[in-house]
Amino acid sequence: MLSLVGSAWPLLLGMFMLMVGNGLQGTLLGVRGDLEGFGTFEMSLVMSAYFLGFLGGSQLSPGMIRRVGHVRVFAALGSAISAILILYPTLVSPAAWIIGRVIIGFCFSGVYVTAESWLNNAASNENRGQALSLYMIVQMGGIVVAQYLLLLGDAGGYVLFIIPSVLVSLAFAPILLSVSPTPAFESTKPLNLRLLIEASPLASVGMILLGGAFAAQFGMAAVYATQVDLSVGRISVFVSVFYIAAVVAQYPIGWLSDRLDRRMLIIGVAAVSAVGAVLGFLLPPTFGTLVLAAALIGGTTNPLYALLIAYANDYLEREDMAAASAGFVFINGLGAVAGPVTVGWLMRSFGPEAYWGFIAVLMSAIAGYGLYRTTRRPTVSNAGEAVPYSPVLANASPYAVDMAQEVYAEHEAEVDTESDRGSADNDGDRPTGSGPGQAVPV
Repeated sequence: MLSLVGSAWPLLLGMFMLMVGNGLQGTLLGVRGDLEGFGTFEMSLVMSAYFLGFLGGSQLSPGMIRRVGHVRVFAALGSAISAILILYPTLVSPAAWIIGRVIIGFCFSGVYVTAESWLNNAASNENRGQALSLYMIVQMGGIVVAQYLLLLGDAGGYVLFIIPSVLVSLAFAPILLSVSPTPAFESTKPLNLRLLIEASPLASVGMILLGGAFAAQFGMAAVYATQVDLSVGRISVFVSVFYIAAVVAQYPIGWLSDRLDRRMLIIGVAAVSAVGAVLGFLLPPTFGTLVLAAALIGGTTNPLYALLIAYANDYLEREDMAAASAGFVFINGLGAVAGPVTVGWLMRSFGPEAYWGFIAVLMSAIAGYGLYRTTRRPTVSNAGEAVPYSPVLANASPYAVDMAQEVYAEHEAEVDTESDRGSADNDGDRPTGSGPGQAVPV
């Protein structure tokens, strides 16, 4: 781990500053939009625009990198992000903000793909899982720190928009001036979505529902908080709790994932998230209630994303795991684009408590569909034979999911090697898929 930090610290420092900038702009726009008198539905379109741009960037940025290289893509997209952040308080209208959020979402997606390919190049087969964990902690840490920067200025002024712009600009210095070699960039041909859905209906349905819930959490938390009249300081704490809880819960849930039946764990984790949302919906919106609800939801939605990927991989052949990453991101992205718009319309129609109701319905649907799948195929514990859980964020780019898939594939290669040495007696124990066209529904 220390050697990894020593070689990758410029990248990790740069990504930390980028995440501070990204985390601050989302919450800041939610607060500033309320000050400007923007409606809830208008703000939901602004928030959804980020995920639309991010989804587009995840599909197009690999081609850009192959054409012009990492450094040029990184510098160009970073410059665009910094410029848009400065323009937000200058062009104060929902339409301008929507366009800006599409551009920023696209650019951040490309920046993540570029940075993650560098990180993957710096990691070895032995420490790639540690690299992914460290990267996740840095990302979450940046988002958490960003929330408290709201206290440094007036959301109605310019200073709070200048801070993330400066941080994003500075973030590229340690990365581009480091001596790390520019890696060769290769993208894997995506696995056919139909085959991915056939391989694991639960993971596929869970991905799109979770995308909606996470986007509502990430995009609309600050909008909701302004509607229930939280102070700026309390909004900072409320939003940050989602991400602090995600970091705290990621590893206990990962530990359980490697020891319990994953389908039942998915059902349980989704149910806990639904309970948190129901508490937020039913109880008066006191600060303590909101923090508790945020902790329960934040501590389950991010780990659930990695859990769904690990569960699907239990039923994919090793050679299909990397190809499945783009499918996971695309399915999740569709839900993410629709999430803020839907919750914004519900909040406008039924009041701010619909924020919690929307998340409760989606997470209950994941748990309910998981229970339904147990009637279609008996639950069989795969503890001991399953691929190991690898942490990855719900807003991850395809390349971060690729890294997680490499960890899974490397584990499977080791298992295959051990099997070749004399473990053939256990061939039928692990529920694997049968390759393209012969996927096992689970």
